[in-house]
Amino acid sequence: MHGDARKTAAGLSYLSGFGNEHGSEAVPGALPEGRNSPQRAPLGLYAEQLSGTAFTEPRAHNRRSWLYRIRPSAAHPAFTRADCGALRTAPFTETVPDPNRLRWDPLPAPPAGTDFLAGLWTLGGNGDATRRAGMAVHLYHADAPMDRVFSDADGELLIVPERGGLLLRTEFGLLAAEPGHVALIPRGVRFRVDLLDATARGYVCENYGAPFRLPDLGPIGANGLANARDFRAPVAAYEDVEGPVEVVNKFCGNLWTARYDHSPLDVVAWHGTLVPYVYDLRRFNALGSITYDHPDPSVFTVLTSPSDTPGLADVDFVAFVPRWLVGEDTFRPPYFHRNVMSEYMGLIEGAYDAKASGFVPGGGSLHGMMSAHGPDRETFDRASAAELRPQKVDDGLAFMFETRWPVTLTAQAAGAPHLQRDYDAVWRGLERHFRP
Repeated sequence: MHGDARKTAAGLSYLSGFGNEHGSEAVPGALPEGRNSPQRAPLGLYAEQLSGTAFTEPRAHNRRSWLYRIRPSAAHPAFTRADCGALRTAPFTETVPDPNRLRWDPLPAPPAGTDFLAGLWTLGGNGDATRRAGMAVHLYHADAPMDRVFSDADGELLIVPERGGLLLRTEFGLLAAEPGHVALIPRGVRFRVDLLDATARGYVCENYGAPFRLPDLGPIGANGLANARDFRAPVAAYEDVEGPVEVVNKFCGNLWTARYDHSPLDVVAWHGTLVPYVYDLRRFNALGSITYDHPDPSVFTVLTSPSDTPGLADVDFVAFVPRWLVGEDTFRPPYFHRNVMSEYMGLIEGAYDAKASGFVPGGGSLHGMMSAHGPDRETFDRASAAELRPQKVDDGLAFMFETRWPVTLTAQAAGAPHLQRDYDAVWRGLERHFRP
């Protein structure tokens, strides 16, 4: 089964560009010419618009796509409540916000037969999904493909694989996401997840707020960071399946299920600006200082969901990719700091240059607003004494979900067996060096 999914993934082709007006048809002639909703859509299809933003939002930020499908989405039975498992949604009220620095080992292996949806485990978050503000941090661990279809009305999903690849079968077509890639599924888009390997593990940011976009570059200029051309959108592919298919919808924090008499992944053609993407983090064009001082981590922003305050993100997705460090008379690892933002950091592979031990792929740390953090003692001692030659940092790939509000834990995260109880110990032994 994994071999079939791998073969499918290897043969995929993509459209290029973030925020483009894309279009694709799996059958020639399926896209209408000159209008979006003709009296009779081509090939007996149904025309349907999917809007990810309000109709009246500025054109540059408006996200919508026209879908030409075998059955309209309206043709479905009633939904009934389903068990949410370990999946939780904002507002988070099971615990009080914790000012302590926290770190977790990787999520334990799931029971046999766990698919991507059942394998979602919520660490915490902020805001309120019903008000379309805030975010949630989830992890997943799965060992089985999905035989059902899922959509999230509460927010878009940024999926960060850490172990095992994913084949995402969406309404728009197919995407393959390996460790080192990220996949972005817009709010409300239906999809199913096949596994490219025996197991799959990773992270998910559920963004309740404004859709992720590329950050403005300001004085950086016209190029740099994540280049729009490196984001890949699927080409149209459809399922013409008659028969029972379970469809699960996440709506205002609850899962709802219905049994369709056909597959809802039946879009034969589409065009628009609301599309899923996959992006290879190794294509990120990292920028940094070529004189002195470590730059602020904001220069590693891949995607941002802006708030109503300019420059203050509801949530940023930041990636620490392989790069050169050349700063003179500079402490090169990330500096000690306190921040108004809350930072959840995960590790995809290798090691993170500010933590010598204890922070492993699949694990994660949470540093709340104004919590003091920075390099551990071992890293500080080594970096303070290092000979400052040009240095290539190429043994790790880490990321951060950074958000303007505190991240309140779920009860399962606060009491998890894989929560490290001695995380503060990494800063013990930072000795007094003051010599007046």
